[in-house]
Amino acid sequence: MAKRTAKRRHAQGTLNVQEFQRDEDRRPRSLKVLDGGWQPPANDLNRAESFVKNVRPKSKGQTALMEAIDTHALVLALGPAGTGKTYLAITKAVEALESGKVGRIVLSRPAVEAGESLGFLPGAMEDKLAPYLRPLYDALQDRLSPKRLKALMAEGLIEIAPVGFMRGRTLNNAFVVIDEAQNCTYGQIKMLLTRLGWSSTMVVTGDPAQTDLLPDLSGLHSVADKLEGVANIAVCRLTDSDIVRHPLVASMLGVL
Repeated sequence: MAKRTAKRRHAQGTLNVQEFQRDEDRRPRSLKVLDGGWQPPANDLNRAESFVKNVRPKSKGQTALMEAIDTHALVLALGPAGTGKTYLAITKAVEALESGKVGRIVLSRPAVEAGESLGFLPGAMEDKLAPYLRPLYDALQDRLSPKRLKALMAEGLIEIAPVGFMRGRTLNNAFVVIDEAQNCTYGQIKMLLTRLGWSSTMVVTGDPAQTDLLPDLSGLHSVADKLEGVANIAVCRLTDSDIVRHPLVASMLGVL
């Protein structure tokens, strides 16, 4: 039927729409309606929440560290590699943010190579710092879904910054994690500790035995010794018995 004819018949009221339907469209369909509507599979429900799992301490040292973070405004966690210092600190930071105890998370790490000079890295500032801050991203991705992590960082609720950009800041209502503090000098650690503001918690982690600085430049050990007797400051010293990585890690650290 031509378009002009269809318009004329429509104006006259004699146009039959059923003439344009196919035979299969005219047949009644027997579709079953499920009670309560369609529901997604169980493994698709709250997919983002699948990243949130309960973290429990696996040693006495980890138990003391988690309790210290809950009860102190400043915690220094010293111990060998594999004791979960960074992971537990970031876990507590994410829990505090999700529960509304703090308004943001600030993660900082010194941009120091592990004994090798990488030279100039290409890209913008974020691209240059990405290799140094990668361990923090890995820990965050284990606690948050990629979509949730990207949204929180876009909103500024999670900030990752190198130590060199922390001068002059006051961190109020924040959970601050200073990772790999053994690669900070005494002056740098003093500067970082004095960034602590109101309603904030700061956790400083590091292994004094694995510093990448020149001998006697790391200030973590001396700072921990001086702050151990200050009120509302906890110094947790983890040992080889708290290592939760491969059992060979504890064995190697005992002889190396």
